[in-house]
Amino acid sequence: MIDQIKEKIEDIRVFLNIEGGDIEFIKYEDGYVYVKMLGQCANCGFLDVTLKDTIESYLKEEIPEIEGVINVTL
Repeated sequence: MIDQIKEKIEDIRVFLNIEGGDIEFIKYEDGYVYVKMLGQCANCGFLDVTLKDTIESYLKEEIPEIEGVINVTL
């Protein structure tokens, strides 16, 4: 499952990099994918929209076992 999630995150990364952003996989636990948004994405006013409407929707569509995506700020 983790390898599949990482593969899908790599697909997303390409689009985030175009805008100066990035995403890092942290962990998968109890149906939730934990990521850290980096670069321009970390401080973007549209972070919540990108996270829920784009990243979470894509991952849930590709991997139905995923319940949600959580941004981790370390």
